[in-house]
Amino acid sequence: MSDTSANTLSAIHVAAFLAARGWSADEIAQLQTSPHVFTVSCPEGFTMGRVVVDEAELLTVAVTPAAQGQGIGAKLLQDFEHTAAKRGATRAFLEVATDNTAALSLYQAAGWSTCGQRPAYYTKSDGSTCDAILMEKHLT
Repeated sequence: MSDTSANTLSAIHVAAFLAARGWSADEIAQLQTSPHVFTVSCPEGFTMGRVVVDEAELLTVAVTPAAQGQGIGAKLLQDFEHTAAKRGATRAFLEVATDNTAALSLYQAAGWSTCGQRPAYYTKSDGSTCDAILMEKHLT
């Protein structure tokens, strides 16, 4: 586990999501105040999620650009799933932009399946929108 301060996580998130608006330190700090929210991190990235009753939601996976493509995202995703299950989740959900091919490949390789779509869910830094694919995975 590395530094999970809101400033550190925000810097990673902003660097990882250049085509979209990265999360501010204040936004991350606000999420971290919830007892349902947890973070799994390493020096190159982090996942943030929440568990309520028996369902988990993966809020984000962020890996610094220099470390992308090295399996760090897959390890963080695996650690997120393990932590969510330890917190009582039997199913997990996420949303991912339809044009985020790297993330889609990561989730599919980890056994996540598509369960829906949200039109024009994400707003890009240029003002355009992108649909979100909803995915789920059974953790037990």
